[in-house]
Amino acid sequence: QASRKAGTRGRAAAKRARRGSSNVFSMFEQSQIQEFKEAFSCIDQNRDGIISKSDLRETYAQLGKLNVSDGELEEMLKEGKGPINFTVFLTLFGEKLNGTDPEESILNAFKLFDPAGTGTINKDEFKQLLLTQADKFSPEEVEQMFAVTPVDVAGNIDYKSLCYIITHGDEKED
Repeated sequence: QASRKAGTRGRAAAKRARRGSSNVFSMFEQSQIQEFKEAFSCIDQNRDGIISKSDLRETYAQLGKLNVSDGELEEMLKEGKGPINFTVFLTLFGEKLNGTDPEESILNAFKLFDPAGTGTINKDEFKQLLLTQADKFSPEEVEQMFAVTPVDVAGNIDYKSLCYIITHGDEKED
């Protein structure tokens, strides 16, 4: 009797785990899942289906960053709360992406810097704000952001396009 109950409990727990993990797949379109799978495969250097500290270190090395500390790598791995397989990897990205403010909120924030309602803000003025106000950006973070930011010939940022990139990702393909 007790072993039958334990077996039933085990099957119910497995079913809940499958159901819980399958929800993450409904958060993304099939093309996005495929892109995440490709990224996971690039990071999983030893092809064992789990991202380990050595996988992360090797990935960083391939990107030219050789001085990543064990502590930094361990902090990354802790976010998975256990072994990071593809489902956990996808869940982590889902949590990060769901943490983004709605596009309308971000757009309204940019409008504060555009009293004339032109749809643009000056890149240099915006850079200065990012470097000096509130949660200050580092110069490297500013440059990373400007790498995907649409700037016109006059040096103005199309913040509506930037909002789209922030909430949906950069859709440009090389």
